Amino acid sequence: MPEPGDLVVVTIKEVQNYGAIVQLDEYPGVSGFIHIAEVATGWIKHIKDFVRVNQRTVCKVLNVDSNRRHVDLSLKRVNEHQKREKIEEWKNDQKSEKLLEIVAKEANISDKAITKNMEDYLVSEYGSAYDAFFEAASNKEFMSDKNEPWKDAFIKVAKENISIPMVKIGGEIDMYSLASNGIELIKEALDVGSGNNVEITYAGSPKYRISIVDEDYKSAEEKLKNVLEKISTACKKNNISYSFTRDEQ
Repeated sequence: MPEPGDLVVVTIKEVQNYGAIVQLDEYPGVSGFIHIAEVATGWIKHIKDFVRVNQRTVCKVLNVDSNRRHVDLSLKRVNEHQKREKIEEWKNDQKSEKLLEIVAKEANISDKAITKNMEDYLVSEYGSAYDAFFEAASNKEFMSDKNEPWKDAFIKVAKENISIPMVKIGGEIDMYSLASNGIELIKEALDVGSGNNVEITYAGSPKYRISIVDEDYKSAEEKLKNVLEKISTACKKNNISYSFTRDEQ
């Protein structure tokens, strides 16, 4: 059962004049009720303007009746930010449950107790099973100090099913040279900065665009800094005028 103050994902099952009956999607067999006074702020003329049958939303738990497996809920006490976060968390939990089933199959684990122990370990170490999948997909050192029989299968499933979001930063480089072979010198300076996840494109003389794509801002910023230092050094060596303007974030 949830506890008072918890945010829960619900599906509206019936809409009545005085409120809505719901099922709690995270708690099988638990029902809930949203009184019309807790549907929205202000006066409500038609409750169906705010809730509809089969609608999935997020509510705050007000009271819990464990004997009846029933809770009183509020819809109006949940803001849009909380709603988005809770729905995303719920979707991630749903996905991780399916992925854990795939891991068990890949690792030839039929004992549900082992699967439960695996999930408990992941939650205790990473906060949730989904966070563990995300870590396995993005971190080459995932569980490097552990030798669980399901580790390889877990990493394989994570890399095949979890997309790592990427960030992109960059800006505009101004470069020009008065040397007779200035074009070649500029090209050489830009080539010094080229590399993995670094894109440098011509934007009309004397401007060039540089973009860095990486998994997080910290590593992207570090990579951009290193690339610009290499280009700046090459420009100074060959007497090339150089300046960089960062894109606004």
